[in-house]
Amino acid sequence: MGTGVVIDPRGYVITNYHVVEDVKDIRVTLHDGTTTRANLIASQVRNDLALIQIQTDQELETIPRGRSDDLMVGETVIAIGNAFGYVHTSTTGIVSALHRDVPVNETQDYVDLIQISAGINPGNSGGPLLNIDGEMIGVNVAVRVGAQQIAFAIPIDQVVEIVTKMIDEHNSRRFVTGIQTGGGPRDGDGVTVTHVAASSPAALEGIKPGDRVVRVGSQPVDDRLDFVLALLEVRPDSPVELGVDREGQAMKLALKPGTHQGFDGTVEQLAWQVIGIQAKPMASSAMRKLNSRLGTKYGGGLYISRIRPGSAAENQGIAVGDILLGIHEWQTTRMRDLADILQHPDIQPGPRAKFYIVRRNQTLFGHLQLAAQPNSPRSRR
Repeated sequence: MGTGVVIDPRGYVITNYHVVEDVKDIRVTLHDGTTTRANLIASQVRNDLALIQIQTDQELETIPRGRSDDLMVGETVIAIGNAFGYVHTSTTGIVSALHRDVPVNETQDYVDLIQISAGINPGNSGGPLLNIDGEMIGVNVAVRVGAQQIAFAIPIDQVVEIVTKMIDEHNSRRFVTGIQTGGGPRDGDGVTVTHVAASSPAALEGIKPGDRVVRVGSQPVDDRLDFVLALLEVRPDSPVELGVDREGQAMKLALKPGTHQGFDGTVEQLAWQVIGIQAKPMASSAMRKLNSRLGTKYGGGLYISRIRPGSAAENQGIAVGDILLGIHEWQTTRMRDLADILQHPDIQPGPRAKFYIVRRNQTLFGHLQLAAQPNSPRSRR
């Protein structure tokens, strides 16, 4: 049980990851009492955020977004949520402190949170924190157990950045555009194309660095979050019209996102692409020392020497120096083992590929959100 915030009229909703974690049937009750279902689109465990899409035929009203970089201690805030199942519960308080870090465990921590005195209870998770103008300035996420009037929210600026990155990575696994973007000249002024890959679909259609995308299909684009949300509706090999401003001239350019080509690279390239790690097998002598120190009988593991920025490994908190012991129910003693696991039909792209690592003197586990295999007919939701 938790709360969510509609950020796009097509039914895209932000909530906390722990609200939908391991939930196979996500059910949503809208403000008017209508009950429907939703699908998990993307998530990030470390920052405890998720994007779901409600199954609805109607356009939904979205919440106004504020900003969190100008908040002041003592400022009045309002929290809304499904507290203990009491829907639409509103509580008020003040900003008690800013820039709070709240560690949870080895794979999850909250960074740079807003501390508030508004009443937050189970069920409030994922709900909006508002300023007195009714603008969302954060996502309510946690309370200090055993304390009074100590609760926390993820700042909206951080939420937008993380959710944009999550969706961008999700889109990049589904198709190729060749476009990299940055913010527009001003807030609400589209996105600026910062790079176009050679021979990419974008390059073939004449899109150039410096172009400003203000519309994708019928969807207006005010910022990078709007841009990646609009691309969620795009399908590989299906042309979409972009509204572009090029040096003050309005243009319409077609974009036909391409499909990933079949994978014919090495095991190392597969691990780098799908998980985001460079690794090598642990020497037998090193494993014996490790087992002796931990009192374990691990048959082997892969020593992780590099992490790809933005990858599933980075998102789940895997770090250089960790030893990957296995994924799902299979051990990873050799790189060939890892390749066989990643290409196994039981391993589906998504958030349920359980992994095990050794970090210093602890055995830890988490769940990787794997990228889709480029040559696989399987696709993510």
